[in-house]
Amino acid sequence: MSTIAQRALCLDDFEALSRSRLPRPIFGYISGATERNAALEDSAKAYSEFHFLPRVLRDVSPRSFKRKVFGQEWSAPFGIAPMGMAALVAYRGDVALALAAKAANVPYILSGSSLIRMEEVIAANPDAWFQAYLPGNSSRVEALVDRVAAAGFGTLLVTVDTAVLPSRENNVRNGFSTPLKPSLRLAWDGMLHPRWTFGSFLYTWYKHGMPHFENSFAERGAPILASNVLRDFTARDHLNWEHLALIRKRWPGHLVVKGVMHPDDARRAEAEGADGIVVSNHGGRQLDGTAGTLRVLPEIAAASGQMTVMLDGGIRRGTDVLKALALGAHFCFVGRPMLYAASVAQEEGISHAIGLMKGELDRDMALLGVNTLDELGPQVLLRTSGVG
Repeated sequence: MSTIAQRALCLDDFEALSRSRLPRPIFGYISGATERNAALEDSAKAYSEFHFLPRVLRDVSPRSFKRKVFGQEWSAPFGIAPMGMAALVAYRGDVALALAAKAANVPYILSGSSLIRMEEVIAANPDAWFQAYLPGNSSRVEALVDRVAAAGFGTLLVTVDTAVLPSRENNVRNGFSTPLKPSLRLAWDGMLHPRWTFGSFLYTWYKHGMPHFENSFAERGAPILASNVLRDFTARDHLNWEHLALIRKRWPGHLVVKGVMHPDDARRAEAEGADGIVVSNHGGRQLDGTAGTLRVLPEIAAASGQMTVMLDGGIRRGTDVLKALALGAHFCFVGRPMLYAASVAQEEGISHAIGLMKGELDRDMALLGVNTLDELGPQVLLRTSGVG
């Protein structure tokens, strides 16, 4: 058994391992959310308010948790959510995530806030999806969509819950900013974590130069470390459904709207031609106090027509995935734990995390008494409290 397999027996174990590996500002950026972290905490809490009703003596030997999405069969009903600045957390983090996902045959979504050019990432994993934040004007929207299409992505997620920047007080307390600003505090944090400093940050600088935000727009963005350069946070508060319609006309592939938390928005997304939605509260990073995603899933799924309904937020176990599927999701995405795993052991860590989830799903389905994901539904659950 490898060292990482001995030290990480479930996804939660990666968080403590990552805390010891990463400088405080970087770890705080990953783990924290907004204001009181209420939205982050509620996403996890919601899963504890549902309990299973297992069936027995059902011959579950032929069970399978494969799932087809957008015409492609994946080895599991979960993938890796888009997470910004993965290459700051681990050396070539976006590529490591993409390669691990490819090897495991699960979807990987590249973040628009990534630090490695999208063209390099899709070369490593031609089945990768791309997540974009809408630029502030139509010409930039069109240019970014054209670049994503030219790179060869087949699925585009548009994140729509970022009208303004939230108050991420934890970032300020931990000394994190984008770009990072050189300081004695940052240098000291780096000295206290030499494996990250020399194995990730400085090694990246030596091999590839200063990382930049490469995929926010059609052109290159700001560097990750700068004392007098500001990242482009162009106002998005004027964006509306007409901008999604513009993308739909221009984008030839599968179009997904990420950040849906209300059934009326699901209906509007379908009316505008979306192929799918992601029920998401942005990992608790936008409006604090937003409901956990599992709470709103059943009503949104019922309102989504023929769209593919996906969900992220708070998923840490195979049982969490099964609960989400039973309540109407077709697919789920796991975020922070995969980034923690990348920081600990790069591609090996991510592959181990994916394998842990697959192992749990296999056992959980057998113990629940189901052979296929299509057998899941509200009838396998008992609601105890709090979930709508």
